[in-house]
Order: sequence, then C-alpha cells, then structure tokens
Amino acid sequence: MIRFVWALALSLATLAPASAQQNWPDKPIRVIVPLPAGAAVDVVGRLIMTKLAERLGQIIVVENRAGASGALASEVVREGGAGRLHAWHGDLDHACHYRHPERQAVLMIRSRIFAPVALIGLVPYTLAVAPKLPANNLQELLALAKAKPKTLSYSTVGVASQGHLAAELMSTMAGIQLNHVPYRTSSQAILDLAEGRIDITFGLLGTMLPLLKEGRIRALAVTTEKRTADIPDVPTMAEAGLPGFEASLWFAVVAPAALPPALLTRLNREINAILGEPETKRALSAHAITVELSTPEALRETIRVDIEKWRAIAVRAGVKAE
Repeated sequence: MIRFVWALALSLATLAPASAQQNWPDKPIRVIVPLPAGAAVDVVGRLIMTKLAERLGQIIVVENRAGASGALASEVVREGGAGRLHAWHGDLDHACHYRHPERQAVLMIRSRIFAPVALIGLVPYTLAVAPKLPANNLQELLALAKAKPKTLSYSTVGVASQGHLAAELMSTMAGIQLNHVPYRTSSQAILDLAEGRIDITFGLLGTMLPLLKEGRIRALAVTTEKRTADIPDVPTMAEAGLPGFEASLWFAVVAPAALPPALLTRLNREINAILGEPETKRALSAHAITVELSTPEALRETIRVDIEKWRAIAVRAGVKAE
C-alpha cells in the first residue's frame, strides 16, 4: 500500500485525564516539528494544525526542534507528562526505522509509546538520472549498472535515509551494485545530479519537479503503486520492470499511547475532515502530496509493515544508522 516515510508523522501527544475528556482540550497544544521552519513537513503541518485548532477551539503552538534525525523532537513528545499537551510531527524516516531502526521501532510499536491517529498523505519518490547518462528508461539503467558494477553513483540525504533504502531495494531486486554518495541536504544532492557529478538519485517529487520541468534531470520512474498526476507520463517502478517495487513516502499523525481512545477517535475524525477540504488538498498538492485517509488501526498496520520491510532491506544491505 502506501509507505514511507514522509510519514508525516505528525505526532500528536495530547493527554487528558478521563474526568477532563468532556471539556478536552482545556489548554494549549504544543506541536514539535523535527525539521527547520519552512520545510515541506513544517508548512503542511502548520496548515493542518491551524485548522485543527479552530475545530478544537484551542490554541496550538508549533515549535521547530530540528536535530539528531528527529530524535530530539520524539523525545520531547515521549517525555511529556499527563497534564501537558504536546505534539510532534515529522516523517517516517525520523519516526520509525531508517536512522534508528531498532530504537524507533521499539518506541512506536513494541512499547506502544506512540499511538497512530490518522494518515495525512502520500508523496512519491522519483528515480531520476543525470541528462548525460545514456539511459532513457529503467531497463537501460539496470543494463548499464550491470555492465559497470559499482561505477554508477547515486546521491541521497544520508545513510539509512529513504533514498538510500530505495536504492538498496532496487539494487537487491535487480542484482546490481551502485556507489552511494550521501549528502547533507537534498538540494545539493539534486543539484549535483543536474550538474552531472552524480548519475542517479531517488528524490522527493516535490523537490525535483522544477528541475524535471526544466529538463535539467530526467525521470525514469516513480516509486508509488500508481502513477502521479504531476508527471503522468512517467511509469511506476513496477511498470518499468521491477514488479513489486514500492517505496513512497507517507505522512501520518501519531500520539502518545496513553491518549484515551475517545480522544484518539475524535482527532482522527477532525483531521480526516480537514483533509477533505478543497483548500487542504490544494495546499498538499502544491508539495506533490496526495491526500490519503485512514483509521488508526489501518495506520498502525501500515507502520508495522513498513518497519518489517525496511528493516529487512537495511539488514540485507548492511546499512547501519549513523
């Protein structure tokens, strides 16, 4: 189904004692964002939080706590006590498993510290190549990689990032060997692709779209199960020759496990209603995000499946968190 991680893990830690639930929320809600202000996650999260504040009749304060691959933000939420309202939103890259595969999986699933609330949306990663590379489709790229093992380079935003694991999945499925070049920022990783210093990348479509439209990089496939309306002529990885490949990014809202079921249900209902508004859909679409709705139970299963899938890929490829 959907996965990945931009798990807008909009993690909403909103605790209230049973006796106070009727008038909940009775105090401001604190939202912790694990990325700098202005990032796509931040922009989308602030829009949804503004609308949620109106529906709940309460102030929602958004704070940016970037650093440690999202660990700083998750710890703020996890350590929040019962009488305080917190929230954290980020992506599954930070929420579940990539950079902290064991620790985050334990936090979210086994120890039940976080409870899934609602799915937000889905954004595809795009397999793109430098214009100079003599590969016009996925099959030509794989053939070139097989003919030159460990020669073709691919850029990512870091070891164990979504792009890194997507490339490892492709390599495993196709039986190829590539040269990984991690970068500190996605903008530099994509710029070097456009300049021909890197051969391949798996990047977020929203980030890559301007360069794709300018013809500075070339898209070979998208990682979602279905084609995207932003580049409808570009096939999926499965259509292009790797059946079963899927590595898209999704956003979701999660809360501390102690959140009472009635409040969890209410948050799911309110957020789904916000996502159904035309203004919200347009705003998410501007970042190449397609709205996806879910129940808390379905979201928990999505997270569980992703953790198992990507942990296995990381172990098989020998990927270790930095």
